[in-house]
Amino acid sequence: MIEFRNASKSYDDGTLAVSDLDLTAASHEITVLVGSSGCGKTTMLRMVNRLVTPTSGQVLIDDVDVADRNPVELRRSIGYVMQNSGLLPHRTTVDNIATVPVLRGTSVRDARKHALELMEIVGLDRSMARRYPWQLSGGQQQRVGVARGLAADPNILLMDEPFGAVDPIVRADLQRELLRLQAELGKTILFVTHDIAEAIALGDKIVILMKGGRIAQQGSPAEIMASPKDDFVTSFLGLDGARSLHVDGHLVVDPSGRPVGRLA
Repeated sequence: MIEFRNASKSYDDGTLAVSDLDLTAASHEITVLVGSSGCGKTTMLRMVNRLVTPTSGQVLIDDVDVADRNPVELRRSIGYVMQNSGLLPHRTTVDNIATVPVLRGTSVRDARKHALELMEIVGLDRSMARRYPWQLSGGQQQRVGVARGLAADPNILLMDEPFGAVDPIVRADLQRELLRLQAELGKTILFVTHDIAEAIALGDKIVILMKGGRIAQQGSPAEIMASPKDDFVTSFLGLDGARSLHVDGHLVVDPSGRPVGRLA
């Protein structure tokens, strides 16, 4: 479980990125942070692995303050997947995936063996093991990024707009793959996106954020789509003044019948 307790972050230029945040991301679920640029999503994510230090308040994992953890060991225990994959250009696919296990003391041989297994899990053929990032498509690079995030078998996976740089068809495929992996592995996932349809498709819980990292509304996709809390949420959902959505099978549509997302 990840918990933010009255967590705030201000930068030296006076920017208030996150303000008095109280939020719990349940174990073995996908919690999606969704909002427009500048609402503090990435700052919140990076508080969890101590890439960002809160100005005040706490971030806890299973009731342990991350401030009390060694930052290097903490980061190596948490999977981190970012937009544009963040792969090391001078390393092959298999060695990109094996990076963290090797840093944690696993032999190169064993780390590569596990990396090959992970390639299959995320839908990559083993024939790509010796390819470099520039030899892979955008979607393949993102799959490598997910495999690398899973390589140390972390309980927590942080995902920062991981599918934002690929085309819509590949993005939908990667979303389905993530849901399949989650059904199999049951990780605690904190997922950042600016796309409400993606949040609906992936989230067990959705947290809609306003500027300053303030929570506009949180709940299950069905709860939020059925009962937007206020005009801000209604506008963010794209309802143009309507105050509710409905679910037709697994497809979420607005009152005019326009599809706006899909429930997992």
